[in-house]
Amino acid sequence: MLQNSRAGSILLAGLLSLGCVPGMTSASVKQLSDYQAAATKANVIFNLPHWEKTPAQLQATMETVMSIADQRLNAIVALKPEQRTFANTITALDKAYFPVTAAAERIDVIQETSPSKEMRDIAAAATRRLETWFVDTSFRRDLYQAIRSFADTHPKVSGADAMYLKKVLRDYRRNGMDLPKEQRDRLQLLKNRLNELGLQFKRNISAAKPLVEFTREELEGVSEDFLNNKEIHGKDGKYRINANVTWQVVEVMRNARQEQTRKRLSIARTSRVLKKNTPLFVKILKTRAEIATLLGYKNWADYRIETKMAKNGKTAWDFLQKLNTGLTPKFQQELATYAELKAAETGQTDAQIHYWDVGYYKNQLTKSRYQVDKDKLKVYFELEHTLNGMFAIFEEIFNIRIEPVEAPYKWVDDLRLYAISDAGSGAPLGLLYMDMFPREGKYNHFAQFGVTPALRLQNGKYQRPVAALICNFPPPGNGKPSLLTYDDVETLFHEFGHALHTVLTQVDYMELSGTSVPRDFVEAPSQMLENWVRDKKVLDRFAVDYRDGKTKIPGDILNKLEQVRLATIATHYKGQLAYGLLDLTVHMTTDPKVFDNVVDVTNKVIGEVYIPVPEGSGLIASFGHLGGGYDAGYYGYAWADAIAADMASVFRKAPKGFMDKPTGMRLRKEIYATGSSREIEDSIRAFLQRERSLEPFFEFIGLKK
Repeated sequence: MLQNSRAGSILLAGLLSLGCVPGMTSASVKQLSDYQAAATKANVIFNLPHWEKTPAQLQATMETVMSIADQRLNAIVALKPEQRTFANTITALDKAYFPVTAAAERIDVIQETSPSKEMRDIAAAATRRLETWFVDTSFRRDLYQAIRSFADTHPKVSGADAMYLKKVLRDYRRNGMDLPKEQRDRLQLLKNRLNELGLQFKRNISAAKPLVEFTREELEGVSEDFLNNKEIHGKDGKYRINANVTWQVVEVMRNARQEQTRKRLSIARTSRVLKKNTPLFVKILKTRAEIATLLGYKNWADYRIETKMAKNGKTAWDFLQKLNTGLTPKFQQELATYAELKAAETGQTDAQIHYWDVGYYKNQLTKSRYQVDKDKLKVYFELEHTLNGMFAIFEEIFNIRIEPVEAPYKWVDDLRLYAISDAGSGAPLGLLYMDMFPREGKYNHFAQFGVTPALRLQNGKYQRPVAALICNFPPPGNGKPSLLTYDDVETLFHEFGHALHTVLTQVDYMELSGTSVPRDFVEAPSQMLENWVRDKKVLDRFAVDYRDGKTKIPGDILNKLEQVRLATIATHYKGQLAYGLLDLTVHMTTDPKVFDNVVDVTNKVIGEVYIPVPEGSGLIASFGHLGGGYDAGYYGYAWADAIAADMASVFRKAPKGFMDKPTGMRLRKEIYATGSSREIEDSIRAFLQRERSLEPFFEFIGLKK
């Protein structure tokens, strides 16, 4: 998942600082100063962000950056018509937003990762204030008139300049700047309200701590290593599972033999913020609908999707429904298989598969029919070795270097920082923070956050970007290192794809750089990297049993994993389609009755497309994607999957497969480096060297066209 949106709504960001990576000596960890000579030669700024450590510093930063940005924007407004140029009016706009955007990213990361509740709360308040500044600034009439008057001179521009001007004018139109003042004022109020509601919606999810208590007998089937974890096994002998911590939930749902155990945890998971977030989400939906109506759109989905590849809600809806129709027969077959397994295990001849059964019986199918125990595969994916192996792979195909760097400040001991540079020229490209393990109050999923955006500065130097991966992998414990599941490794490669998209950018405009691409494309460059984990030659580079350091993952295991993937592909995609369709269901209407009954409406969609959720559940209330960023956009995962499969097919046909460097360098140049400096279809075409095709995607999911 990507957490990133730029000026106009805060760029949700990420960050971290590193301690030495286990297994490395202090001599092998570089200092940031070691890169400054190369940075000077490349004419780039390669620096760490300034991290606020106290509430007072947060407050001071917020006021300072808003003041600086206001001064820059006022300078644009103050220019006389004859003084205006593209550089001092249009390009200057992008640069004016930079200090606030960078601070907003940084503060948002503090909000999501700080161990201090006080700092998280103060950062949340600061984020709300900065969001308000972005909204209010986007409604400045004097600034709009300055931009509009210059644009009306029809400056002759091309490339990224033309793309940025087009985006600025489009965003002003979508903000209602040509509407009467009364309507603009109403829009401004609604957008500020929406930001406030969305931030609170997501904070409630992060802050939740629903503990479900079990006995040892109730956790039959769950591994001893898991149960011996001090976070799970209390001194009183009880076992407590945090239904808001993904890795804990997944472990139990896949392995607990007792159905009541799975059911209890499933209900706790899907209802963890039901009471707090349902009324908030109703308000969010009504606010979005009113904004869309004021702006002349049929609904919020049409408004949100207009700037994406799909262009409107109907196109997105039709895409998902076609997949849904195509996958339904296969899904019914898969459910029947799970039901057979349940009947054999329980003796229930009429066994039915419930929402809480899917993960468990998928796992049982994997073990019984394909003789693959995913838990036993963890020994091949010790975190440090996997991480270093992943780095080595992409160093090779993208011609980059990834090196650990000492961070002067870190708020938890196990934070990491890496410097990424071009292997040929030595030019620094970016910095990557990594926060790997869960803790109380931390963002509870997996995502790449922006930290410092890239852009060409006023002095001509290029500000290289900083990104962060915020993860929640199983921590080390009981004398064992952190061991990843096969799915965890796919997630790691996926999120690293987002980081590369950020770090490898070469675009001069902040608003067009890195992952600032249409949201239904942004997942494609990261989803594509999941394919590397499915390739035996790639895995042989790092997947070894950590206990002896040499035994490689058996080739037949990968073949069986691919068979498992195809045998359960409809289950996976039907779940994704349910999320995408419930998202569009609530955003392709303005009917208040739908909003007021949003839990029942969305539960019904899940039941019709996938499997009914437990009674009393309200998955929509904890669906963080819809709080802001992926609203009316969850379809983009499947949409991007289709593009990712097409791009991956290019590597499959390359002379050296997924380790083919010429293909990797073309991917770096045409996809990762370009951002939105040109139309995204042009970038895809440049990499593919042909028009897009859906054939590889249909093959990937086991469907004929």
